[in-house]
Amino acid sequence: MEEPRSPIQHQLSSSLVLVRFLFRLGLVSTFATFSPEGLGAVFAALLALSAIFCAVVGALRREAIFSPVLTHWDEAAACAVLGHLVVALS
Repeated sequence: MEEPRSPIQHQLSSSLVLVRFLFRLGLVSTFATFSPEGLGAVFAALLALSAIFCAVVGALRREAIFSPVLTHWDEAAACAVLGHLVVALS
């Protein structure tokens, strides 16, 4: 008997991860725009939360940290670096 295939694709290509990251970045920047507080502080905080979320998802999915394709760990690192860059430039 054949094992049934999972409808969820476990290994994404790097281009799909980039699209997901750009969508997340657009969503976070949109939410930061509507904040009555300073844009830089809110944007950095939302990027930090996004980095934590990506790290948790990467750990739950047991993705390799140093993988040949982009993973949630790479998204977490990119969000953290962007957050620090926003804080430094604000």
